[in-house]
Amino acid sequence: MVDRKPFLSVYGHVTIDQIISIKRFPEINETVDVLSKSTVLGGTGTNIALTAAKLGVPTAICAFVGEDFPLRYENDMKASGLIMDEFVYVKGYESSQAIVVNDAEMKQKVIFNQGPQGSASSLNITLTENALRSKHVHFCTGEPDYYISVMKAIRDSDSSIALDPAQEVYKMWSRKSIESALNYSDSLFCNSYEARVIERYLGISSVMDIDKDLVVCTEGENGSTVKISGEIVKIPVIRGKAFKDATGAGDAYRAGFYCGLYNGYDVHEALILASATASFVVEEIGAQTNIPKWEEVLERADGYL
Repeated sequence: MVDRKPFLSVYGHVTIDQIISIKRFPEINETVDVLSKSTVLGGTGTNIALTAAKLGVPTAICAFVGEDFPLRYENDMKASGLIMDEFVYVKGYESSQAIVVNDAEMKQKVIFNQGPQGSASSLNITLTENALRSKHVHFCTGEPDYYISVMKAIRDSDSSIALDPAQEVYKMWSRKSIESALNYSDSLFCNSYEARVIERYLGISSVMDIDKDLVVCTEGENGSTVKISGEIVKIPVIRGKAFKDATGAGDAYRAGFYCGLYNGYDVHEALILASATASFVVEEIGAQTNIPKWEEVLERADGYL
């Protein structure tokens, strides 16, 4: 156990991303040429945790990777200041990998290999030490049953628990698991596409009907709709200098939110700072290519706060 106490603990995939740009998606049995291709460190867990750490938030990453995980990426994570004593290599697994394909209109398709994070319950390793010491614990992509078991283990602590199933909500979550996880959570994060799935699971007309202290639904260029202590408000989109790649924008938003809280801003202000943080990430290709300094986030958010 490290001596530093985390403000934030993040559970989610640590993934090797291959980001590919094409003019248009091919039809069945058709081939299209790649316009550009890059291989970068990604995954929802990494993106949120590493961005938060680089913004100055004491952050722990709680995740499993395969034996093949590149040492250079681990070194990059350590250099960011991440707390990594619950970053676990698992024998017999390859690390999580995503092939992310963007067309000319920035519509995206993803092919994903789960790695050990997708079957964490079978590993018989429960990572709770950092979560028990954290002010905030954020659960994003990964196996629902494992995350629910961790939520149960930390529920009596002082940690605030956020549920953020992200793209996994389509294929790994169910009504039963969503209801169970929400029972242990203080807040919910999703985007507008994921919201529709959650609404269908729960039989509700809007995720804003969920009785939680905080519900956040990001809506791309339309900003975010959020419920804060029962009040529904709109968080504006803050535009950057360019728009090249949407990969990781939502993860940067979450990291910026926690950084706002860490620096003493209230929830509404922290969500505006979240929007400002995301505006930097979309300016370059890759979720971690253009992580800003906190001073730059404050400057871009000036006038919105």
